[in-house]
Amino acid sequence: MGLKKKLLIGLMSSYVKSSRMGRKRKYRGYGKALAITVGGACAAYAAGAAVRQWLEYDLKGKTVLITGGSRGLGLVLARRFAREGARVAICARDRSELQRAALELAQFEKPALAIPCDLTEPAQVESMVSTVRESFGQIDVLINNAGTISVGPAEVMTLEDYEEAMKTIYWASLYTILSVLPEMRERQDGRIVNISSIGGLISVPHLVPYSAGKFALTGLSRGLHAELKKDGITVTTIYPGLMRTGSPRNATFKGQHRDEYAWFSISDALPLTSMSAERAARRIVTACKRGETEVVLSIQAKVAAIFNGLFPGATSDLLGYVNRLLPGPGGIGEERAKGAESESSLSPSWLTKLSDQAAKRNNQIH
Repeated sequence: MGLKKKLLIGLMSSYVKSSRMGRKRKYRGYGKALAITVGGACAAYAAGAAVRQWLEYDLKGKTVLITGGSRGLGLVLARRFAREGARVAICARDRSELQRAALELAQFEKPALAIPCDLTEPAQVESMVSTVRESFGQIDVLINNAGTISVGPAEVMTLEDYEEAMKTIYWASLYTILSVLPEMRERQDGRIVNISSIGGLISVPHLVPYSAGKFALTGLSRGLHAELKKDGITVTTIYPGLMRTGSPRNATFKGQHRDEYAWFSISDALPLTSMSAERAARRIVTACKRGETEVVLSIQAKVAAIFNGLFPGATSDLLGYVNRLLPGPGGIGEERAKGAESESSLSPSWLTKLSDQAAKRNNQIH
């Protein structure tokens, strides 16, 4: 081999070795940078969590007013706030439900108050809020949880269904907010938690009046969050997905009501599609204490909300296909039937077992 060839091979070998060493140093540098970034992010998250925990709103001795608190999620929330040491006031229309709920809440250390109230009547709301103040003093936390659900295709929904949804979900929440705002503004402190729904972010087939009411509540809640921050008042919006509260038996069903009740109650009961009311209540109370802006409950609801945010048109088209699989009009048409009046071989069944158990726990069965 000639001298030139030897020199050329030597130079090439040196270049390859130096390149390999350079790449190793480069990769080690990337690894260090990645480790520093991940470590910094973890440290920042831990520090943020510690600060949030330190700044959490102390509920001990506070007065919490929960609308629709006699059964379902409202009652589960009342238990949770009572365990936190709060004085809990609940309101609802059904007196017998309220009495049963009040007897249960009496077991906790702090006193509980149950007040009959039709939240769609502003005068009754003012009277109810005055009663809470007279009994417990200032209202520190308001939970707007009252609502109504009417299930069926748009063909059988009437103007009354839309009016009822708006009155119970939107106007009732606004009436209670306006009743507690003056005192909260005066002391520059207060918490308002509005229970909207994934149906307040994505309009769901066969639940159009409900979704319309929840969309209105979402807009109100988001706007008030921005407006009331300067007054020291925190407004939190909660978006639950399907939840095992036992509520389907007290919802209203139209059209082919037995088929409507079957799909709705089964979806509301299965672990893969729904979350427990107790886990939801814990997360809601935490959000209230931390003063979080918005919380979407359940993985399924979060995925749906993200997909809808990225692809709103595709979401609507997909729901259009889902709608074709749901029961059509017919049956009882525009008439209404409670879930408890719409049972079939599919519901109740082993498919609805978890929801049926929740109904017994959460005062849904009269």
